[in-house]
Amino acid sequence: MKKILLAALLAALASSARAQGVTIKLGTLAPQGSTWHDLLRELGQKWEEASGGKVKLRIYAGGTQGGEGDMMRKMAVGQLQAAAISNIGMHDVAAEPQGLSIPFVFQDEAQMQCALKKVRPRIEQVLLQRGFVAIQWSTVGAIHLFCNKPHRSPADMGDTKIWAWEGDPKSVEAFRLAGLKPVVLSSAEIVSSLQTGMIDCVPNVPLYMLTTRLFERASNMMDTTWAYLIGATLVRKDTWDKVPADLRPKLLGIAQDLGNRIDAEVRRLNEDAVAAMQKQGLKIVPSDAAAWRAAMDKATSAVRGGVVPAEFYDEIVAARKACQAEGKK
Repeated sequence: MKKILLAALLAALASSARAQGVTIKLGTLAPQGSTWHDLLRELGQKWEEASGGKVKLRIYAGGTQGGEGDMMRKMAVGQLQAAAISNIGMHDVAAEPQGLSIPFVFQDEAQMQCALKKVRPRIEQVLLQRGFVAIQWSTVGAIHLFCNKPHRSPADMGDTKIWAWEGDPKSVEAFRLAGLKPVVLSSAEIVSSLQTGMIDCVPNVPLYMLTTRLFERASNMMDTTWAYLIGATLVRKDTWDKVPADLRPKLLGIAQDLGNRIDAEVRRLNEDAVAAMQKQGLKIVPSDAAAWRAAMDKATSAVRGGVVPAEFYDEIVAARKACQAEGKK
C-alpha cells in the first residue's frame, strides 16, 4: 500500500512539474526599448501563446547580467538558461562563429550571408557539443569603426586606442600585428572608457552606437565596412530538452521567423541610425580600404589557428571563394 501511495505521489509531482512548465532566463546586451529588445519580448509572448503557457521567456536586457562573456559564464553554471548574443561574444565556448567577423574577409553582406549558410551546420554542431542549442541566427549589421577623431588609414591611427574584446587574447595579438593599439575591456566598460579617454575607437554597428549614444563620444565613422556582426539566440541544451518534444519544432519555427524578420529590417534600421546620428553631429570619414585590408592581412598568422581554428578558417575562405564563383554565374 505504501509503495502504491509513493508511486502515486511521485506521479503527481512529475505531473505538477510538467504543468509548471519551463521558464527560460535570457540575458542580452540589447538596451531596454531597443528594436532587438522589442523583438525578444515578442518572441517570449509568441512562445508563451504557442505553448499554452508551458514555456516562458524572462528577459534581462541592457547588460544587466554583465557583458557577453559574463552571460556565457552564467549560462555555463545555470544562472541563465539562454542568451541573445553576438558571434564574437561566443568565443569563450566556441571560436568558430567569430570567423564570420574577421575584418575585411568578405567583400559585402551578400557574400557573408552566402558563406554563413555553408558553414552554419558546422558551427551549430560545435555549439551543441558544448551544450548549447542555436535556435535562430540573424544579422546584426555591418561593423564600422567609430572614433573620437577622423582616421582614414592605419597610418593615421598613431597612438589611437581601439577597444578589444575581453577574454580574446589572439584578437588582441591580431590587432597589434595590424599596427593597432588595442585596449582590452568588457563590453559593459565601453561607455565609461570612451568618456575617460581610455579608448578612442569602437568597432560596432550603427544601430547599437545610436541606441547606446556611444556616437556622442565617438562621432567619426569610417565609411568602409570593417566586418559583419551576426547574432544568435542560444539555449542550454538541458533546458531545451525540458521543453515538450512536440512543442520544440513550433517554437523553433517562431524563433527562425523572427530571425528572418530581423534580417529583412536590419539594413534599413542601420541606415536610419546613420542618418539620425548625422543629424546629431556624426561625420562620415572617407577611408583607404586597400590600406586597411593590407594591414589586416598582416594579422592572418594570429587569426588562422589563433582567433579561429585553422581548419575552420580554411573552411570560411573556401566558402567565400565558392560564393564568389556562384555570384559570377
